[in-house]
Amino acid sequence: MLLRVSHKTPIGQLHIIADEHVVLASGFGDVENLIDRLDEIDRARVISKVSKIAKISDLVLDYFDGELNALDSISVRQPGASFSQSAWKAMRKIKAGKVISYADLAHRAGSPEAVRAAGSACAKNLIAPIIPCHRIVKSGGALGNYGYGLDSKEWLLRHEGFLQ
Repeated sequence: MLLRVSHKTPIGQLHIIADEHVVLASGFGDVENLIDRLDEIDRARVISKVSKIAKISDLVLDYFDGELNALDSISVRQPGASFSQSAWKAMRKIKAGKVISYADLAHRAGSPEAVRAAGSACAKNLIAPIIPCHRIVKSGGALGNYGYGLDSKEWLLRHEGFLQ
């Protein structure tokens, strides 16, 4: 059985779907979109709505309360190709308050020429903001896109101290 929780944050409801202590999906959009993007096996499982998921809920709320490294210890799993998996792993190594470019992400994921694939990995990321795709920006420093809107990306980067 999977667990589902929604937490109120300064940028809207954050929905989280977890298998015990492993987050499978997290995002600010429609929870049905997250469920639709789970892998086939997880999509077929029963998802129970709860008020709190042990450890995960506390860490997420701690992050929004200002403990910026709180998300780092949350275990995650999502379906995706090998390069996407490498890109997501590289994103998790970017510390709060820092950003890297899509080109840097491609390099850190093992394929310096795969800048478009790095952007695609950000777009497909099913576990925002725990896998911090909001910390990826364009080479010239422009913020670029964010699946939950530029306002949310700006808020997260301001919260983490990157933007003033």
